[in-house]
Amino acid sequence: QAQVMESGGGSVQAGGSLRLSCTTSGNGYSLGWFRQVQGKEREMVALVDSTGDERYGEGIRGRFTVHKPFGKPISYLQMNNLKPEDTGMYICATDSQPIRIFWPGRDFANWGQGTQVSVSP
Repeated sequence: QAQVMESGGGSVQAGGSLRLSCTTSGNGYSLGWFRQVQGKEREMVALVDSTGDERYGEGIRGRFTVHKPFGKPISYLQMNNLKPEDTGMYICATDSQPIRIFWPGRDFANWGQGTQVSVSP
């Protein structure tokens, strides 16, 4: 099973920015960012794969940008104009197939532990 590691979380004030990074020991053809808040269902934030397919969760597009350098099992999530409701554990996931093949029918194959993002008013 591929290892997945996130970094870049932290605490910022509303309106601030953070950049999260995700690396994997697998081929990382597709990488996804998800947000987990205690007591709530995990939600999809952004997905990207090696074909350039990008998808964003509701209310995310325009503030967050996901990027995957060509041919590299790495993903970056640039988060701008952060809001208190963006607070949560941001978890990276990877898969060996293109997003269009499996999402949303099944979940990503490999998951990281997450990095905490806290946004204060």
